Amino acid sequence: MSTAAIIVAAGRGTRAGGAEPKQWQMLRGKPVLAHTVAAFAGFARVVVVLHPDDMARGLEFFGGAVTLIAGGASRAESVRNALETLEGAGVERVLIHDGARPLVEPGLIARVLAALDEDEAAAPALPVSDALWRGEDGAVSGTQSREGLWRAQTPQGFRFAPILAAHRAHPGEAADDVEVARAAGIAVRIVPGSERNLKITYAEDFLRAEQLMGQNMDVRLGNGYDVHAFEPGDHVILCGVEIPHERKLKGHSDADVGMHALTDAIYGALAEGDIGRHFPPSDPQWKGAASEIFLRHAAELAEQKGYRISNADVTLICERPKVGPHALRMAEILATIMGIAPERVSVKATTSERLGFTGREEGIAAIATATLIAE
Repeated sequence: MSTAAIIVAAGRGTRAGGAEPKQWQMLRGKPVLAHTVAAFAGFARVVVVLHPDDMARGLEFFGGAVTLIAGGASRAESVRNALETLEGAGVERVLIHDGARPLVEPGLIARVLAALDEDEAAAPALPVSDALWRGEDGAVSGTQSREGLWRAQTPQGFRFAPILAAHRAHPGEAADDVEVARAAGIAVRIVPGSERNLKITYAEDFLRAEQLMGQNMDVRLGNGYDVHAFEPGDHVILCGVEIPHERKLKGHSDADVGMHALTDAIYGALAEGDIGRHFPPSDPQWKGAASEIFLRHAAELAEQKGYRISNADVTLICERPKVGPHALRMAEILATIMGIAPERVSVKATTSERLGFTGREEGIAAIATATLIAE
């Protein structure tokens, strides 16, 4: 069945505090809404409902990857606008999700979709486990049995035609789309929800979300190794710094052995091979090319894949030239190319105690490690 996702994010979310609506506040370097939209990236059709004032921002963040429509005066009206947009598009099922639930898991989405194979509607929920009180004037005025009570979550899934008809017939506001469906006589199957699928409502929920995201942190390590031999010349380029020397390093590009090792470390962490895969030495356009082209490409590829570079460590192995006086400048150059703070980059040097080709001053080797963290 053809399935579309509707993400409702037209509210103002004032209870969360902050200078802007909660769906646009930052969570791990990206707006909350960006995380939510990413959770539905596998769907062929995703409709995001925004406040009219946020349409330009939506285009900036999502471009043509999703369909953006303006919300209405109420949540129910916003959902109805989205459903009307999908009419005639061949959609048979629709998931309706809160934009302020950025941690929804693929398994939960799959459970809702599986239930729709048998039922007209399905929604995730968690049984209420806490004791319930009624309160008045700041005091407990009574108790409430938790028997049969559930905490509703999203995405709430529906066969498309019945939920569109239900929204068209609904007279006003509703707490969620299950309320609209039940008012139209549609039975809704409960599927297991997830404690991780919290809805950001208050300021402290951002911290909770950060903590939950940290539990499943995706950390990747990559190693790079490169070697270049000496040939006649008057300088070497190491980690972007030109150092006078009686010989230069031989290579197809500028032979910056340190930058090459670091570039391969990033590619390795991404499982993207090495420099040769992306910039074949057989291609004449890379003859004499500045190695910062390669490193910048690797850093940009990491960003495109949803990773940030946490730190990088480069070790140059040579007898001469002396690297120590240039190490800080090298780190600054590498950091600038990768778009990270200089204190996250280390460049150092060692010798091989006069052993091997580096000990005989036939060339220079470099080892690099890069740590990438999923955003």
